[in-house]
Amino acid sequence: MNVKDNKVAVFIAAGIGLVLLPLVAQYFGNAWVRIIDIALLYVLLALGLNIVVGYAGLLDLGYVAFYAVGAYMFGLLGSSQLTDTFQTFKDMFPNGLHTPWWIVIPLGALLAAGAGVLLGAPTLKLRGDYLAIVTLGFGEIVRVFMNNLDAPVNITNGPKGIASIDDMNIFGLDLGKTHSLFGFDIPKVTNYYFLFLFLVIFAVIICYRLERSRIGRAWMAIREDEVAAKAMGINTRNLKLLAFGMGATFGGISGAMFATFQGFISPESFSLQESTMIVAMVVLGGLGHLPGVIVGALLLSALPEVLRYVAGPLQQMTDGRLDASILRQLLIAVAMIGIMLARPRGLWPSPEHGKDITPDSLPVDPHAHLTPAEQIPPTVTSIVPTVK
Repeated sequence: MNVKDNKVAVFIAAGIGLVLLPLVAQYFGNAWVRIIDIALLYVLLALGLNIVVGYAGLLDLGYVAFYAVGAYMFGLLGSSQLTDTFQTFKDMFPNGLHTPWWIVIPLGALLAAGAGVLLGAPTLKLRGDYLAIVTLGFGEIVRVFMNNLDAPVNITNGPKGIASIDDMNIFGLDLGKTHSLFGFDIPKVTNYYFLFLFLVIFAVIICYRLERSRIGRAWMAIREDEVAAKAMGINTRNLKLLAFGMGATFGGISGAMFATFQGFISPESFSLQESTMIVAMVVLGGLGHLPGVIVGALLLSALPEVLRYVAGPLQQMTDGRLDASILRQLLIAVAMIGIMLARPRGLWPSPEHGKDITPDSLPVDPHAHLTPAEQIPPTVTSIVPTVK
């Protein structure tokens, strides 16, 4: 069996495992399938942020803003919020505003991409810490804006959030209902698992193609040395805006999926902690490396849930003196610090990223020990007259 056959066998085994995973997990409770669903959403978010941070080298601490834009867009178009507030919408849509998915998902991607370009345009000349501060402020502005957009006209319902958001209905298949397939009950969480898995696979293919395209190589050139990239004729302005727009597109789609999956959204779901967690997923997994980003997202999204079973017994050992939620956050921080100390370049770093050219890695010149006269090629020495 050659290497190609081995890869095909691995892909087939992985596909079968991914299909059977939620069916096995739901026997232990739908809560475990729900954890997997949220982990897939974080993978989608991390893949989008990896375009901005990993490929283009632009530190974005406000990525959760695009997540919020997509979620609120779906919440407003897939609930009774607008029809309850505006009589005009109620007259136009007496049965409620239930926008189909084939309009909502592209619209969410387009709206988030516009927000990404809007953020990227005034920050083109900023780098490093300054860019991080501006993007952090942008993320907080969006959250505060959604939190206060309940007066004088109630659009987002403010801190109360938007409830009763529609479930996805794809070609007549309502993902919010339990279905039966070959005697197996497929609940809502399992239905959404397959939808999220499809989106993640599609996103991985797009990122893989982008990484090996001319645009991806130009992004990496900007990441390594923006001045040198500009001197080589790369249009850094347009490519930066493209990176912000492409990364924001993933965030908008993820936000729309989060809204329909949860059925409820509020500004608390899009805090600064969420944004920093997504950045940590990319850095912890490995900047610019797709397998590493996926591993980092899966690890950091599942780790808080797993540590619930550790924080509880520790709280009992201290007779309740320690709060379980605070202790869980402490354990997460300790785990992250330990991983970064052990693997400073990430759990699965890119083979190319951070590789230095050292004297030991330079090719050995077989003629280095010869004198300058001896290093003359034979074709040259044959025409040089011999002095006697």
